[in-house]
Order: sequence, then structure tokens, then C-alpha cells
Amino acid sequence: MNEKKLIEIQNRFTGKIIVSGKYADLKEAVEQNSADLRGADLRGADLGGAVLGDADLGGADLGGADLGGAYLRGAYLRGAYLGGAYLRGAVLGGADLGDAYLRGADLRGADLRGADLRGADLRGAVLGDADLGGAYLRGADLGGAYLRGADLGDAYLGGADLRGADLGGADLRGAVLGDADLGGAYLRGADLRHVK
Repeated sequence: MNEKKLIEIQNRFTGKIIVSGKYADLKEAVEQNSADLRGADLRGADLGGAVLGDADLGGADLGGADLGGAYLRGAYLRGAYLGGAYLRGAVLGGADLGDAYLRGADLRGADLRGADLRGADLRGAVLGDADLGGAYLRGADLGGAYLRGADLGDAYLGGADLRGADLGGADLRGAVLGDADLGGAYLRGADLRHVK
């Protein structure tokens, strides 16, 4: 029998309790209260496979959290801290990740189609085979990011920093690269047809 335990999730800025109660595990608590988790302190949390579509996680601290395979379509993660988070295979299509900190995050195979990543810090992030088709990455910092085999078709990368990024075999067809910095980027095998 799975004994219920007390779970408390606090706002990392104000200290106010956002979620409190007895739940079988953290994932259940977060899923049941996913409407408003702004500023939640979820560092290192195990949220693999959690269903958090359209959740408000703006400014939340998810540093080092396991969100592998999590469903976050349309979620609001603006300004969230996801440094070193595990997001392999996560569904983030249409999510707002503007100004989010994703440095060193593992996003291999993640679905980021149409996601808003403007101004996001993705330095050293692993985005191999991720789907970023139509994503908005204006001014994003992708320096040293691993994007081998990623789909960046029709993505907006105007003003993005891609210095030293590995874009080997990436699909950049129709992507907008105006004012992007590609200094030292690896582009062997990348599909650059119709790049703007």
C-alpha cells in the first residue's frame, strides 16, 4: 500500500505555500495543482512523464529536475530556471520559454515546435534530434549547444548566438538567420536550403 505523505511546494520568491496536502508523490501533487505553480521551488523534482499542459510555471525553479517525457504543451515557463534539467522527449510544443534558463539542459528528442524561446539561455544545452520547427528563438543564446540532427525548419533565429554550436545534419530549411552569430558553428551536413 502506498502511504500518503505531506507535500508542500513553496513560491521560491515569497516563501508562500502554493501546494500543500497529502499526495502519493510529488508528480500527483503538481499535476493536480498545475494551473498555477508560478515561482514554485521544484529543484531536483522527479516529474518524469507528468501532465502539465498549459500549466503556469513562470519563474519556477526546476533546476536539475527530471521532466523526461513530461507533457508541457502550451505551458508558461517564462523566466523559469531549468539549468541542468532532464527534458529528454518532453512535449513543449507552443510553450512560452522566453528568457528561461536552460543552460546545460538535456532536451534530446524534445518537441519544441512553435515554442517561444526568445532570449532563452541555452548555452551548452543538448538538443540533438529535437524538433524546433517554427520555434521563435530571437536573441536566444545557443552558444556551444548540441543541435546535431535537430529540426529547425522555419525557426526564427534572428539575432541568436550560435557560436560554437554543433548543427551537424540539422534541418534549417526556411529558417531565419538574420543577424545570427554562427562564428565557429559546425554546419557539416546541415540543410541550409531557403535560409533567410
